[in-house]
Amino acid sequence: MTERAVFLDKDGTLVEDVPYNIDPEQVRLAPGAGEGLAALAGAGYRLIVVSNQSGVARGFFAEDELAGVRRRLEELLAEYRVPLDGFYYCPHHPEGSVARYAVACTCRKPAPDLIVRAAREKGVALGKSWLIGDILDDIEAGRRAGCRTVLIDNGNETEWQGSDRRQPEHVARDLAEAALIILEEDGGVAG
Repeated sequence: MTERAVFLDKDGTLVEDVPYNIDPEQVRLAPGAGEGLAALAGAGYRLIVVSNQSGVARGFFAEDELAGVRRRLEELLAEYRVPLDGFYYCPHHPEGSVARYAVACTCRKPAPDLIVRAAREKGVALGKSWLIGDILDDIEAGRRAGCRTVLIDNGNETEWQGSDRRQPEHVARDLAEAALIILEEDGGVAG
């Protein structure tokens, strides 16, 4: 596996954070997302969403309602000529109210399995890939999966419970700056 990818947290990183949103009309790209992802896609990175969606386990929305969010996201990215190579999510939460999703799983970030599964299915080399997220659970998941990481410091992380696994390699204001960091680190070209 030689393909490189950038794994992207969805809420607060790729799109503006609207808690438990499944209304496609409320999906808006976060500042710098279109430009940053266009640069990464242009350099050959595969772009893959990895998102915790505990609203399913909590009974706030049905799992199949996420399809409309994915379609809207793909529409918004198409305006920048950015393909989305995958959309992976964890519907679980151990304190959920929907029994079949109310489990302690291995795909909910900070666990790495969602990223590992996406990499396996898409033929991506984790050691050559990145994860961008807006909270330290994202960073921990990326590091545990073997990716390098960038934290979008937009105020969404409120707990700041640190450890070696929760320490990002880089911090950026938005996805545009994160893309510049990644391109600089990797010499501007994926491959």
